[in-house]
Amino acid sequence: MSKLRILALVLLGVLLTACETAPYAQRLQQRQQAYNAAAGAPVRSFRLIMGMQIYSWEPLSDSQLVIYTLPSKAYLLDVWPCNNLTFTNFIGLTSFTNEVQTGFDKVLTGRPYIPCVIKQIRPIDLAQFKLEKESQRHIDSLPRDNSGNAPASSSSR
Repeated sequence: MSKLRILALVLLGVLLTACETAPYAQRLQQRQQAYNAAAGAPVRSFRLIMGMQIYSWEPLSDSQLVIYTLPSKAYLLDVWPCNNLTFTNFIGLTSFTNEVQTGFDKVLTGRPYIPCVIKQIRPIDLAQFKLEKESQRHIDSLPRDNSGNAPASSSSR
């Protein structure tokens, strides 16, 4: 392969990556807004079910994440900025007697990184979150003309 062709492929890859970054950042911001809108008043702590791991989790930024303790129970955690939070494949939580507390417990993102202290915990109303998520979906629909192939233009009538 010629150097010009390789350079063109690399440039194309960079352009495609740049194009994908903006929608991803926008989607992440929308999810963060939806979780924040569905989050309740701050609480001091939450309990992990004995013998159970975290059911699921989702990073929203380097200082915010969602923890699902059950499919129907979630908490929004605000932490001090965490270096590896948005990139790690796994996390851990410290707890004392299966209770995670603000100001005391931490989110662990891997051995070389400093644990992130939990500043605030807010329970999430998942029914409200679902409504917020649904309201963010927007579908443009256009009526089809009689042939069923192309959208009808407003100037044709």
